[in-house]
Amino acid sequence: MLTFAIVVFFTIGLNTLVWTVAGLSRIAVEATRALRVRRRRHSGKIFPADALSHRPTRSDVAVVIAAHNEETVIEETLRAAGRLIPPYQIFVVSDGSSDRTVELARAAGANVYDLNPNRGKAGAIVAALEYFDLAGRFDVVMLLDADTRLADNYFETGLALFDSPDVVAVAGRATTLLDGPRQGLEARILTSYRERVYIAMQFLHKFGQAARHADAVAIVPGFASMYRSRILAHIDIAAEGLTIEDYNMTFEVHAKKLGRIAFHPFASIAHTQDPDTLRDYIKQVRRWNLGFWQTLLRHKPRLNRFWAALALFVSELAISSIVMVALVPLLVVSTLGWGLEAAGLVTTGALVDVATVAPPLALLLGVVLPDYALTLIAAVVAKRPGYLVLGLAYPPLRILDAWLCLRAFVQARSGTSTGVWQSPTRRATSSVVS
Repeated sequence: MLTFAIVVFFTIGLNTLVWTVAGLSRIAVEATRALRVRRRRHSGKIFPADALSHRPTRSDVAVVIAAHNEETVIEETLRAAGRLIPPYQIFVVSDGSSDRTVELARAAGANVYDLNPNRGKAGAIVAALEYFDLAGRFDVVMLLDADTRLADNYFETGLALFDSPDVVAVAGRATTLLDGPRQGLEARILTSYRERVYIAMQFLHKFGQAARHADAVAIVPGFASMYRSRILAHIDIAAEGLTIEDYNMTFEVHAKKLGRIAFHPFASIAHTQDPDTLRDYIKQVRRWNLGFWQTLLRHKPRLNRFWAALALFVSELAISSIVMVALVPLLVVSTLGWGLEAAGLVTTGALVDVATVAPPLALLLGVVLPDYALTLIAAVVAKRPGYLVLGLAYPPLRILDAWLCLRAFVQARSGTSTGVWQSPTRRATSSVVS
């Protein structure tokens, strides 16, 4: 029973419990605040400061798309963004592309900067900000990936989160884009698993982290998020030695006390392509993990809420990753010991002792049951009952994630990255978001 409890604890995680409780508290606080607002409006009382005065409008937003050989997806991305804001507010920087990215972006009416040579995503973003003077022309800069499509209410819900002048960034909510050719089993497992990761992190973690008095959001994802342009000059967007820019940009907001980060799972939603082959999945997860560890090593710890929350997350991430990776050989040894004892071949020895202390059934159920509970939540939130079947294949991916996390930590300590990128494999897309 103790073994089962320990494995369950590291499968679910203390961070999940802490931030889920924080999220529930946030719901209660916001419901109470909304009730007071309705009562005051009903009574005719005038507010001394109207939150609406702090909110930018769509005309205040510049959309920046850093693209490297994105001819497969750029048209649909621009078409989706163009339904929400005029094309002259969309700025594409082609970072050393050798395909039709520039041609297609210009044909869509976007402003295009054909940048050469390849500088990497962060360098391309900086180049676009400078070339088009976006911070001087717009109040908000949105960073949008070339394979990402904005939901129709992205700006309506996202700009509303700038409800206070101290909110300087709005983190977008990621959902998996499921369109194009019919997916095979491998693709369905990987994309649905990624959707579950998004739901778990955004509903059970980030919603609580973004509470007004917590302000502990660890990443404003670069796929579709917004910044007040006045803070961008204070952020080292293209810091040397980093694989990705979004972790570092978020850490700098906290480190330099630039303001608060807002997030809500029902606001600023965007649909993004996720890997549908194991090879591409491993490459992407490795890149994300490497970028996180590199950013963590770059910044010095501070005595504040963000770093306290981050310390808890990193400690648990490291321990749970070790536990998940060690689970495989432990399960093999435990099963062997249990089998030999059940067959009457041995009654004592190290193998039997392992099977006694850590029974194979307890190890399996300790991972599978809490992991499947997360799958159930994802199936309900995403309204996709098929996840309940696909979820049986998720535990091995949890172990793979743990191994990639530990490996990336070693790599982050032994070297740096140039930031120069290669476009990941893209799927041909349709105009319908499913």
